[in-house]
Amino acid sequence: MARFTAADSTPKELMAKNGNRTGVLLTNLGTPDAPTSSSLRNYLREFLSDPRVVEIPKIIWLIILHGIILRFRPAKSAKLYQSIWTDEGSPLLVNTQAQQQKVKQRLTQIYGEDVIVNIGMRYGAPSIVDALNKFQQQGVTKIVVLPLYPQYAGATTGSTFDLVVTQIKKWRWVPSLHFLNGYHDHPLYIKALANTITEYIAEHGKPDKFILSYHGMPKLFYQRGDPYFDFCHKTTELLIENLGFSDNDYVMTFQSRFGKAPWLTPYTDEVLQNLPGQGVKKIAIISPAFSADCLETLEELKHENLDIFMNAGGEQYHYIDALNDRDDHIDTIVDIIKPSLS
Repeated sequence: MARFTAADSTPKELMAKNGNRTGVLLTNLGTPDAPTSSSLRNYLREFLSDPRVVEIPKIIWLIILHGIILRFRPAKSAKLYQSIWTDEGSPLLVNTQAQQQKVKQRLTQIYGEDVIVNIGMRYGAPSIVDALNKFQQQGVTKIVVLPLYPQYAGATTGSTFDLVVTQIKKWRWVPSLHFLNGYHDHPLYIKALANTITEYIAEHGKPDKFILSYHGMPKLFYQRGDPYFDFCHKTTELLIENLGFSDNDYVMTFQSRFGKAPWLTPYTDEVLQNLPGQGVKKIAIISPAFSADCLETLEELKHENLDIFMNAGGEQYHYIDALNDRDDHIDTIVDIIKPSLS
């Protein structure tokens, strides 16, 4: 006679055994496993094959991707990752794991052991699929998904939703699903950003201008209805209002463009190139779009754009860290999640 083990338990049996468990999934974009060409090739293949990221007819894009990009870009990207890689590994993964541990601790204090917190990356490991499968094995009755992108975009938050639904629709039993699609105007998020700037001013004084640099997006995406651009502007408006700044105190820009198509403007690198000639010699730069420091902040903003500004005649350039696992940021994440847990 066949014997059934715990691994054979159905979701119904696991639910009866474990009670009402909720799985909280914190997601971010992802990272290669190592700063090597082979790891970058695998990562970029997955990332750039997502139709939410590249909206070009598939047959044409596959020729470009496999015939050109994956032949040359992995080696270049590997060098960039090598410049920021730490003994613990990828900064994005390390920072996200730190966020997970603090969020888990806070939620356990409030709700006990019935709330499980996992992390999942949209591309690379640890994957969203693996995190969801863990929830299934643990018999959760509800899943709360929070992509850690403050400003919704189809290529980030939308793509995360696609993968979550694609995975869960394969399950025989589907738990309750709460998908949180952004927090660009959340008061605690705005306050946490403001705190980083006021702390900077207290230590270094006020620069000639603050640069608020958001991740870029092809203009075509916005023209097709993506609200990301408007959400970035709303975050900026609320942040400036909170700080009591005037229009003269800051410039809002967009970074990390890729390819030849027009992206959202103004471009961060071009603004930094031009500011010294306009008499702006001292700046501090922050990127509200990133919840955790990663390649785009630690290499592009902290180093590459520093060189652009200083070579153009700048005198002082400071990068203000992302919110990472600051206590006020963890307060924000927990406050966003809590209504879905009641």
